[in-house]
Formats: sequence, C-alpha cells, structure tokens
Amino acid sequence: MFKRSKKITPFTLFLLLLLGGLFSACQKKEVADTIFTNGNIYTVDEKNPTAEAIAVLGERILAVGSNAEIEKLKGSNTKTVDLGGQFVIPGFIEGHGHYSGLGQSLINLNFLKSKSWEEIVQAVAERAKTAKPGEWIIGRGWHQEKWSSTPDRNVLGYPYHDELSKAAPNNPVLLSHASGHSLFANEKAMNLAGVSAETPSPLGGEIVRDNRGNAIGVFEERAMRVIYKVYQEYLETLSEEDRKKQWLKGIELAQKECLAKGITSFQDAGSSFTDLDWYKELAEAGKFDVRLWAMIRHSSKDMEGKLNSFPWINLGNHYFTVNGIKSEVDGALGSFGAWLLRSYQDKPDFEGQNTTSVEEVKKIAEMAREHKLQLCVHAIGDRANRVCLDIMEGELKKDPKGKELRWRIEHAQHLDPEDIPRFKKLGVIAAMQAVHCTSDAPFVVKRLGEDRARKGAYAWRSLLDAGAVVTNGTDAPVEDVDPLQSFYAAVTRKRADSGLVFFPEQKITREEAVYSYTMANAYAAFEEKDKGSLEKGKLADFVVLDKDLIKCGDEEILGTKVLKTVVGGKEKYVK
Repeated sequence: MFKRSKKITPFTLFLLLLLGGLFSACQKKEVADTIFTNGNIYTVDEKNPTAEAIAVLGERILAVGSNAEIEKLKGSNTKTVDLGGQFVIPGFIEGHGHYSGLGQSLINLNFLKSKSWEEIVQAVAERAKTAKPGEWIIGRGWHQEKWSSTPDRNVLGYPYHDELSKAAPNNPVLLSHASGHSLFANEKAMNLAGVSAETPSPLGGEIVRDNRGNAIGVFEERAMRVIYKVYQEYLETLSEEDRKKQWLKGIELAQKECLAKGITSFQDAGSSFTDLDWYKELAEAGKFDVRLWAMIRHSSKDMEGKLNSFPWINLGNHYFTVNGIKSEVDGALGSFGAWLLRSYQDKPDFEGQNTTSVEEVKKIAEMAREHKLQLCVHAIGDRANRVCLDIMEGELKKDPKGKELRWRIEHAQHLDPEDIPRFKKLGVIAAMQAVHCTSDAPFVVKRLGEDRARKGAYAWRSLLDAGAVVTNGTDAPVEDVDPLQSFYAAVTRKRADSGLVFFPEQKITREEAVYSYTMANAYAAFEEKDKGSLEKGKLADFVVLDKDLIKCGDEEILGTKVLKTVVGGKEKYVK
C-alpha cells in the first residue's frame, strides 16, 4: 500500500493560488462611477417599479434600488449626487420629430405662438429690414385656425398675400404652415417660381386661388414644390460649406433645446442621405449628447441601389441609428390635406389629398421589407390610415416575421373605428403625438363633424384597449418639442389656454402616458433592451423633475420643471 505524500508540490501550489485568485476576483465588489441617491424614482420596470437610488458604471446602470443597497456599490472614487427627493423617470424619448427642422425653427422666424396674421406680417417686415436684397426670409409655425381673428379678405380662412408682399417687396418669403403641409409665399417668391393664373395645381396638391383664379399665396401639399424648387435653387448658389455650417448651427440648437426639456433620445421622422451622412460624422466624432434614431426619406427611385449599407445600428457608442424608411399617404387636417373616407364637413365634395400614390408607397414598403428596415408611413385621415394598413397587411404577409417587424403608422390621427383592432392584429405601431389632439381641437369638429371626431379622432384609449402599441411625441417643429405639453394632452385632453376638453373618454392614465414616452418609444425603435426603463444593464439616461408626474394635480403638469437631464450617466443639462 502506498502512503500519500503530505508535501505540496510547486504545481499544486500554483493551482491553489490560481483558484484563490479567481475566487477573489469573483468576490470582488463592483464599484460605481456615480451613484444618484435620495430620489423618488419611477423606473417603468414592472419588476421593480419604484426606487431611491441608481448606480452607474460607464454609460450604463449598474443597479437600481434603495439608498442602502446602492451605497454598497460606492468606492473611494465614486461620485455621489443627491437627488433631494425629486421625481426621476427614464429620459423622454421624442417618438416623432424632425431634428434638423427643429434646429432651423430656432434660427428662422417661428410663428407657433402667433395669434394673428398681422403679427406674422410685422415679424417679416422686421426681418426684411436687415435682409439683403434677394435673400430669402424663412419662417414656420403659422396656423390660420389658431388666430384670434380671421382677415377680412380670405379664402377658406387663408389671407391674401398682399400685406406680406408689401412687408418684403425685395425678398422672397416662404412661411411653412405649422403642420408642414402647406406654405405661404409672397409675390416676389411666386414671381421667381413663375406662378400665374395658368399654373396648374399638381396631382396631390393645390395652389389656393380666389373665385377669379388668382393665387392668394397659399400652396398646399404637393403644390409646395413649386416654391421649394426655386428656394432650393437659391440654396445651391451657396457653397456646401456654408450650407453645412448653417445646418450644424441648427443641430447644436436642437440638441440644447432637447436636453433642456428632458429629452435623451430623438426619433427623426425622415432625413436625406446627405443629412444622414452628416449625422454619422457627428456621432462618430463623439459630438452627440442626444441619441438619434432616424428614418430615410426619399422616393423609391432615389433609394434604388443605395440601401445596401443600411441599417446603421448604434454608431458612435449608441448615439446614432438609421433603421427605418419614411413615406406618406396624405397631408394634414388643418390644411385640408388629410385623406378622408367622406367629404370634409367644411369643404363639401372634397375628401383631401393622396399626396404619394398608393403604388409608390407599395414600392417603398417592398424596399423596406427586402432591406430589413422598418416602414414608417405618415397617415392622418381615416382613408389614409385604412390604405396604409391595407398596404402593410399585404406586405407583412410575405415575411415570416410579419407583425414582429414593428412597422409604424406615423400620426394615426383620424381612424374609422373598424380599423382600430387592425393595429394589434398586424403588429402595427400607432406612432402618435398627443399634443396634436389639443392643438387641433378648435377645428377638428369643424372639419370632420361631431360623430367622426368623437369616435375616431386621436383615439388613444380605444387603441390601447384594443392592445395596440401607442407612442408619444410632438412632431417638432410642428409643435413645441416639450414632452410635458404632450404628456398633459394625453392625460387631460384639455387645452390649457381655453379649458376646452376634447372628448375626454379617450384620456389615458399617468402611468400609460409615462410608458408612451419611454418604453413604448424604445420598443417602436427596437431599442427596448437599452432604453425606456431604469434597470440594470440599460443606458443610464434619465430626467429629474420637480413634480411627481404620477401623483401631482393636472394643472401642475405644465408648470413642471426639468432639473437635470442625464445621458449615459453624465449630467448634460442642469437647471
């Protein structure tokens, strides 16, 4: 019988030391870079809905829990931020906006708050004093249905161009409607575009004229191209360097505006290949503080052979993604562009505009499916939404993943009740903007009539009850990018200025409204594993507010202040 040696060989000693080191490494405590403590945190995480503190390591959440739990993750170099009991939620995700458009609206004339045509004319006259002869004066945000008075000379509430033309006789003027679906041009701009009594309205658009056939200055939907063409020719006289410089100035302003309003991610509803390349440069250079998810916006012809490099996912360390294609079926309700199943109440025998042919949208849908990109289609009117659902249904049947592709209808504003269950059935996301409901409320019944407005206008409650995914946003610069205004609209359906309540049976709860601006938007972009809730492993993107949006009174919502906006664990905005 052999006796076992009690001597430890060098090899055995090596193994013991190695195992001990591995055990020690496994036991080593993870240490946070930053801990945020003493918060009233609403996580949007069903497993852990409320918390007091968040630990951050790198750009991601290390843990969410009580002060005592998170304190254990503190090391000698850990930074501590006291939240002072304030309300914390995941960063707002703007679910549908126009990033460069927002930036330009902060540079150009902005009429979102203008209450009269006279006010707009005066602003143009002031700008004309400093503009060089021939320089274009650009503005956006006017809405004839929201003025306190209607000019005496008008067509369908639109004023004539005369006063605008006198205000800037030496400068072409282009003022986009708040919706972006019509524009106002002065005489100088129309002359440059060659507009005369003989100029025909294009298919899918209208040059608004008086009963004598004279153009009054308003161009709806596809007719806008008549003016945009000459404006584009003017821009092409500028160097690419100057154009890019102007664009970059707008992007910088848009980013600051978003951070100040608690927005940590922004879903851009349609950009050109040029803009996407410029965004890519910024992201890869580390110059983004707001995370951007974008849709490609071109005709099927312009996209042919150019989609093979897409999608772009999480460029610049999760700051830029291109994963969708944008198209549209109709225009906007305010400019009589929404495509309806029955005539407008206030424009008999007119059912709106089909702005992009159904065949073209079908081609784009095929391209989206073939290149594994999300299809995102603008549809406002009930006919437009039905046509859009029909196109999507036909195309989704061809793909084994079908409803899992998360195709989106952007706006989904006015629905026939029969079509509401189809969103859930097809897995189509209703990418809506609650603030449009209260913003448009004064004229919706006028356009649609009581019955259609009650049953299908901004039908948030009906869509959610039918099991659809409903997201939130502002469509900035169509509306102010402020999420709190859209949140208020979702839970009250009330106009803050007049107290008008728009069919309150379609209200949603506070919890549903927070979800619509966080997890729903993350899901709608295939980003729910990284965003939308505050839980371990996700990006440390959150906003600190001075009011508890779940518990505060309705009238406190609009007065809520953003105290901090945190992106990737770093404070990017502090009030």
